[in-house]
Amino acid sequence: MSIGNLPSLNALRAFDVAARHLNFRLAAEELGVTQGAVAQHVRGLEAELGVTLFERLPKSLALTGEGRSYVADVRRAFELLANATANLKPQPVKLTVSTTPTFASKWLIPRLPDFTAKHPGHDLHILATDRISSFQTDGVDLAVRYGTPPFGPGLAAELLFEQDIIAVCNPGLVPAGREPRNAGELTRHTLLHDVHNFWPEYIDRFLGGGDPTLFRGISFSQTSHAIEAAIAGQGIAMATRAFVSTDIEAGRLRQVFDGVLRARAGFYLVKPRYRKSEAVDKLQDWLWSQVQS
Repeated sequence: MSIGNLPSLNALRAFDVAARHLNFRLAAEELGVTQGAVAQHVRGLEAELGVTLFERLPKSLALTGEGRSYVADVRRAFELLANATANLKPQPVKLTVSTTPTFASKWLIPRLPDFTAKHPGHDLHILATDRISSFQTDGVDLAVRYGTPPFGPGLAAELLFEQDIIAVCNPGLVPAGREPRNAGELTRHTLLHDVHNFWPEYIDRFLGGGDPTLFRGISFSQTSHAIEAAIAGQGIAMATRAFVSTDIEAGRLRQVFDGVLRARAGFYLVKPRYRKSEAVDKLQDWLWSQVQS
């Protein structure tokens, strides 16, 4: 049989769906046509082929031997058509980005809609973890790492942004004009700590120093949790300005003191030195554009 003499696709589709349900009514519901249309397609196909594909039972259908053999080949043909059609469509570029949890939640994720709008053909997987992910075993394409380079042999590192550390709290906790003027007055407030614990250095540099035992505080394993606690009015947190700028603009936080502490470590874009990827370059350029905006 030549391609031009093949049965109609509508008839083959009706036969395939009817064979799956063994019921013309259910096949019609799936196809969105009438039961009579399905039955007519199948009868026409049987007449064209010269074989009976179904046994008509009182309340259902049963495939004949010829029907069972034919439906298997028909389904394979439909699968080939579906795969061939899918292969014609552009496949999304998949990129895995390794970040710290706080960078992901407080900086990257709020900005992702801009990236997906500008690069709709790219699928991002955000791997947010405190452990150092592997470019090989974890399939990482680009990492945002906190620290100071070098980060390992064969890795290229470029600064994304340095850390400007500021003290922030809920505006209702410390209203403007009522900020603690020294370490002694700061003891009246709860200090929110993270694993970096910038408070001792900040107090020594900007508030005249003080006895660490006099300060009460709450410690968190994630900087993002300390920031959320500050938003909730539970105390004053030390945070990277880039992580709280949106919250400050929205009025959820305010900067308590003018002093800005420059951390010795920064956030770097890290990737294998000799692995070339146009998609990674686009992502890297976009990350830099977000820092400069």
